[in-house]
Amino acid sequence: MDRDLAMELVRVTETAALAAAGYMGRGDKIGADQAAVDGMRKAFSSLSICGTVVIGEGELDEAPMLYIGEKVGCGEAGIREVDIAVDPLEGTTLIAKGLPNAIAVVAMAPKGCLLHAPDTYMNKIAVGPKAKGRIDIKAPISQNLTAVAEALNKNIGDLTVIVQDRPRHDDIIRQIREAGARIKLFSDGDVAAAIATGFEDTGVDILLGVGGAPEGVIAAAALKAMGGDMQGILQPMSPEEFERCRQLGFKTDEEIYKVLTLDDLVKGTDCLFAATGITQGDLLKGVVHKGNGMAETHSVVMRGETGTIRFVTAIHRLDKTNILQEVLKKHRLV
Repeated sequence: MDRDLAMELVRVTETAALAAAGYMGRGDKIGADQAAVDGMRKAFSSLSICGTVVIGEGELDEAPMLYIGEKVGCGEAGIREVDIAVDPLEGTTLIAKGLPNAIAVVAMAPKGCLLHAPDTYMNKIAVGPKAKGRIDIKAPISQNLTAVAEALNKNIGDLTVIVQDRPRHDDIIRQIREAGARIKLFSDGDVAAAIATGFEDTGVDILLGVGGAPEGVIAAAALKAMGGDMQGILQPMSPEEFERCRQLGFKTDEEIYKVLTLDDLVKGTDCLFAATGITQGDLLKGVVHKGNGMAETHSVVMRGETGTIRFVTAIHRLDKTNILQEVLKKHRLV
């Protein structure tokens, strides 16, 4: 996929972020999510692709737009056939409360190259480029911390492990503390947490814990573009989730609980990833409204084929963006 498409993808996440940003701190996470979905869907309609949403807002009967299996783009059949994974608003609770690190994210790869992950949980471990090849999700946490510390030329006490603040991670947190590493807890948004491991200036060295499987695939696309590493194991929690795994091709328990490598999650290197900050974050600034119908966005776009990572700052005239105006008027944000 060419570099022009990468920049077009940024416009998709920018539109979702600008649409959702009007809900910041308003306590309406459903409205914010719908605004992001509306903005992203309309932005996709101008892309010259023949895309299929493989990770989205749910099944057709659950989501009116960006549902799994939905076709997006304006390309003719056979032109740029791609799989798309979206999270128009990662961190619905974050934006409802005006908290940091809400983002709009999209991953794209040629047809058949993104894992069709079931909507269940996934145990994950992720690291940046310097620790690539040094992790083993089935090994003890202390062993992984030792290996990553060696790869980064650090003492274990200098490592920072990012873990979602959930009761299910109490044992993981205990083991990390016993090993002597530092911990950074986060409330929501494990895509942002995973990709933070790929940037040294975030201070995050390794992600551990159980989060969403669909989000794992999106994060894997970014980590592949950055040269990082990730492994995952599906963790269905109910009979319905086991059945969903089987519907998507994981027929046996052995297949469900197999270790998914980075190449299982995203095949090849021809992938794209884009994210735009909605609220202020560790990696990306949030949308800044400057008055007089002006807003500033901060985004990152990655191209796996070349390993190029671009940070994009844009100033938007909201009254001159027809697609965005339509969404903002629908949600009574103008």
